[in-house]
Amino acid sequence: QVQLVESGGGLVQAGGSLRLSCAASGNILGINAMGWYRQAPGKQRELVANITNSGKTNYADSVKGRFTISRDNAKRAVYLQTNSLKPEDTAVYYCNADALVMTTAGRVTRDAYWGQGTQVTVSS
Repeated sequence: QVQLVESGGGLVQAGGSLRLSCAASGNILGINAMGWYRQAPGKQRELVANITNSGKTNYADSVKGRFTISRDNAKRAVYLQTNSLKPEDTAVYYCNADALVMTTAGRVTRDAYWGQGTQVTVSS
């Protein structure tokens, strides 16, 4: 149906930057909001940022001013530029898409899809 593939994670020192990318593929008719979530060890998954298909953005308070989300609708891709990274940003980052898809039975459904996650580790 829908596959989301993330890339761009890694190990970086505090104060550094990473650019995360996520591309969607599959039998997609359209994508509404796309976003990034993260989950640190022992914690619940939390919203980092999301963006509508018209470009309206929303950020968690903890990343405002440091992270920037953007998307390329033609490529069905979403990006997260992370700057001034802190050790507390260490987590697995997941891409999310609210998508309309055509099923193999020929029906149109709307559902939320997740990528496999990419690890971001910030050392102090």
